[in-house]
Amino acid sequence: MLETILAVTGKPGLFKLVSRGNRNLILETLDAQKKRQPVFGTDKVISLADIAMYTDDKEVPLRQVLQNIKDKENGAKVALDVKKASKDELFAYLGEVLPEFDRDRVYPADVKKLLQWYNILIENGIDDFAEALQETPGDNIADREGAE
Repeated sequence: MLETILAVTGKPGLFKLVSRGNRNLILETLDAQKKRQPVFGTDKVISLADIAMYTDDKEVPLRQVLQNIKDKENGAKVALDVKKASKDELFAYLGEVLPEFDRDRVYPADVKKLLQWYNILIENGIDDFAEALQETPGDNIADREGAE
């Protein structure tokens, strides 16, 4: 499900992919308005499934971080007031759901955006974050190197 949920640089909120045009994507806002708008090749668009959080030794997929937040909040919205929270409060919260996050490469704005996205997803009934990342045979680099 997270593959079709997109973030667009410079536009607040999250969007659902509705259709693909010849040179654009048609996105729908994930709010009550369900406003549709085109996004062109000049806009930076990223799927939530492609985002990861830095940790001290690896990157953790966003879906795992969202699942950790869901587990902490029992499926409810984040209790922390994201807009008014200080850097220390944001990092303390993220430390509860992802203890090994890299404090040098994760910024307070990243944590705010993560928690805002989580709240948007929960408000819109999108809460299946535990989908397994499935690799098809041949997608693994080791498989490709062995085949050569």
